[in-house]
Amino acid sequence: MKLFDLTGRTAIVTGGAGSLGSAVAKGLAAAGAKVAVADLQQESADRIRDEIARGGGRAAGIACDSAREADVATLFDKAEAELGPVDILVNAVACPIARHQPQDVTLETFQGLQDGILKCFFLTCREAGRRMIAAKRPGSIVNFGSIGGENALGRGAMPYGVAKAGVGQLTRELAFAWARHGIRVNAILPCQFMNSMWAAQKASPETSELLKTVTRGIPIGRFGEPEEVVGPVIFLASGAASMVTGVLLPVDGGNLAMNAGGSVEW
Repeated sequence: MKLFDLTGRTAIVTGGAGSLGSAVAKGLAAAGAKVAVADLQQESADRIRDEIARGGGRAAGIACDSAREADVATLFDKAEAELGPVDILVNAVACPIARHQPQDVTLETFQGLQDGILKCFFLTCREAGRRMIAAKRPGSIVNFGSIGGENALGRGAMPYGVAKAGVGQLTRELAFAWARHGIRVNAILPCQFMNSMWAAQKASPETSELLKTVTRGIPIGRFGEPEEVVGPVIFLASGAASMVTGVLLPVDGGNLAMNAGGSVEW
């Protein structure tokens, strides 16, 4: 099990107070890493920091808008000052989706999703890469993509899907370019995981059919739970994945393995 041990490593988790980000931050701490929890709101980042500390881990809470270059540089400066040189970056920033038919999407809406997702991931990856290369320090970057970046979700989510597809290509490009520096770059592709938004829709009769439709697209037959992404992230961040880079790993209950027209009714 030493392969999965992150003792002595320092990780930054962006979106670290979100449903998936907070589960990952706490999971990395449980595996031995020191964790910088980055979130737009200082109060939210501090809440996860305190939860990690109560569990015996070491963490820092840092307010950061990952779409701002200056904020990203400050995030890394603070993380390194408090916890040490960064070995692991996990990009789990989430962004609200305004749903529109593609022909009705405004440039502002489209650009907002690219800035809120792809731009954030680019800036944090670039900062991590610059520092790791300058220090001749190997590291691991794990980006949160989506099954929506690999095929079309519909439901008015076109700008989101385009941004997440960009995350996938960013992951591959950086994995190729930085392999010679010992920096591995991979991505997690989740299906629908339970969070406050889906919980509210689950409780509403008006969206019950949508929940049934989504669940039918997950062969395991249910939504994921946030804790179920922790193992895959720890694997990709750890020495257990020392020969793994440029991989887009579905954590999707079999969604991408299923042909949309397939059926078990035969």
